[in-house]
Amino acid sequence: MNQGERGRAWSSWPAPAKLNLFLRITGRREDGYHLLQTVFRILDWGDTVRLRVREDGQIHRHGPSVPGVEEVDDLTVRAAKLLQSATKMQHGADIVVEKRIPAGGGFGGGSSDAATVLVALNALWGAGLDAEALAELGLRLGADVPVFVRGANAWAEGIGERLNPVDLPPAWYVLADPGVHAPTAALFRSPELTRDAPPATISDFVSGVPLGNAFEPVLRARESAVEAVFAALSRIGSPRLTGSGSGCFVEFATRETAEAALAGLAPGLRAWVAEGAQTSPLHRALADWTRQAVSAP
Repeated sequence: MNQGERGRAWSSWPAPAKLNLFLRITGRREDGYHLLQTVFRILDWGDTVRLRVREDGQIHRHGPSVPGVEEVDDLTVRAAKLLQSATKMQHGADIVVEKRIPAGGGFGGGSSDAATVLVALNALWGAGLDAEALAELGLRLGADVPVFVRGANAWAEGIGERLNPVDLPPAWYVLADPGVHAPTAALFRSPELTRDAPPATISDFVSGVPLGNAFEPVLRARESAVEAVFAALSRIGSPRLTGSGSGCFVEFATRETAEAALAGLAPGLRAWVAEGAQTSPLHRALADWTRQAVSAP
């Protein structure tokens, strides 16, 4: 199968989840956007995006999207159309998303799906954009999209778009989904939200200074399901909230300790184990695809 035939067959691409290992709000821009500090940790677990190149220029998502979101507003469709417009591509795409990342959990599912479409279609279409250009397009879709485009664990500032790669030690996580779709816009408007935290430094983070998540006290007070998950996870470690969603996690040094902790949780809690990635699964898949494309006759 030559490269053109490979591009027109279905291909599968990872869309990894992320964790915010802390999240502080240090101020607000004149346009109303909040200034953040956080560390993004890419996980070796997430959704799968399946893509097939079309010759007619049409872009379609097949299968379910987020409830209440029309196809034209779906982030994966918007990402494909944005790339198509920016590169003046005549190709189109069929898109299928196999969802595992819970919506509204703060695990970055929608942003990661969009980033995967940008990165993968850039390769499949032969559009030729570099990571910087793709990240700039991604920022137009959402503040979390660039970190997935770049694919590295990162210290982030600004609205989350100013990224500096950081080396993180190997870690495994027990993740838990309370089943609450946290309304991000409403949480940012919350009067209880701390918006003037003093800026932290990377050395603060590395030394283990507790930096917290600005949304944690708000969500725990508002959502009994989130408070219940924190209580359950506190029996196995120190739970944290990720992003502005309802998802919670506890960090462990090894798979064995994480799986033992998971086994000790009460039945009925939606929880699972995921590994922290050193390299994004998406970028590993892209490297594999590129090697195969180069070696194809």
